[in-house]
Amino acid sequence: METSLDNPAASNNPRRCLVLAALRVFAEKGFEGATTRTICELAGANISAIRYYFGDKAGLYRAAFTEPMGELPCHSTIETFTGLPLPEAMRLFFREFLEPLKKGEELRLAMKLRFREMIEPTGAWQEEIDAEIKPQHEALVSLLKHHFGLAASDDDLQRLAFAVIGMAVHFYVGQDVVAVIAPQLLDNADAIDTLADRLAGYAVAMIESEAQRRKGA
Repeated sequence: METSLDNPAASNNPRRCLVLAALRVFAEKGFEGATTRTICELAGANISAIRYYFGDKAGLYRAAFTEPMGELPCHSTIETFTGLPLPEAMRLFFREFLEPLKKGEELRLAMKLRFREMIEPTGAWQEEIDAEIKPQHEALVSLLKHHFGLAASDDDLQRLAFAVIGMAVHFYVGQDVVAVIAPQLLDNADAIDTLADRLAGYAVAMIESEAQRRKGA
């Protein structure tokens, strides 16, 4: 079955046509290697549409880089978790974190574009770290700090936060590996929700293990 990523021009939204076409072309060729002409041909758009919607090629790149992930932003903050039991807080955290995986091919191309960005940086990756990844990490650290009753975070708390998030990150960066070994884990929306719930349970076990370690330290 043909999808909007196979034929971006089939979309009824001209702006989204360009974003989808740009996502595919930038993921395959990078910022420097991609041409606006190629993107417009794939999108079935006039080249002036890039200027109208995005200003220039760089603006289109930012849209292609952020929107496939940004349409489903993670709203987790320490206020979100306040008053929630730890298992429920972790379940909410992982449900939101893994939600973009339900986008399938669009998300796969978004990750491919991020790998390219790390090798051929334009500044977009650093912007995402500052705007999305760092605040999300800080929200988790704040949750853990509150759970342990600490006045300030320490190195072990940071290690724990990275380990908890790392379980979910692997399903983003290792999609191709998962697809070969156990494709059913990411096969549909229900499978992804089940994965989020299981990761929440694993995270609670890790957190409680750290609590016991701290008591015996």
